[in-house]
Amino acid sequence: MPEPELSLLFVRPLNRIGARYIVSGSVASILYGEPRLTNDVDFVVFLRDADIARLREVFPPLEFYLPPAEIIAAEMARPAKGQFNVIHADTGFKGDFFLAGRDELNAWGFRHSRKMVYRGESITVAPPEYVILRKLEYFREGGSDKHLRDIRAMLAVSGDQLNRPALNEWIQRQGLETEWLRVSN
Repeated sequence: MPEPELSLLFVRPLNRIGARYIVSGSVASILYGEPRLTNDVDFVVFLRDADIARLREVFPPLEFYLPPAEIIAAEMARPAKGQFNVIHADTGFKGDFFLAGRDELNAWGFRHSRKMVYRGESITVAPPEYVILRKLEYFREGGSDKHLRDIRAMLAVSGDQLNRPALNEWIQRQGLETEWLRVSN
């Protein structure tokens, strides 16, 4: 199964419980750019305490690994960068859940998210500018050229859809000018 299809293993349950999320990372870059292999889908999510029990309902233990409720609660209590993984047992495909917290870029990404329909399922996708910014951050943190390749593919395929003033503003706000030069030259 291609990655966008495998992503539905996680999107459908999130839609079922009405969770606020955006798809980001490699799957979003595939949707805005070119296909490539990935073994996970990244979600930025807003969760409330009541959602923890609902996650167990929509990600049943025989089909998915879901961390214990206390672990999810502890991640939700972090002021920033809380996260956890959900793994589909049959395929090993992983959903990385990054908690939105009070991050300004996450808030901007949610406000400018885009709805797409794939195989009859509504998917909320981070705007391409957000995906580019996060990939620039990942490149700065880890140095993996795959992030730069993803950005170049997004620029080639969807560059005309970008809000360039907003992208440039966020590049400056996040201190990503050096990383952006590696892509834009």
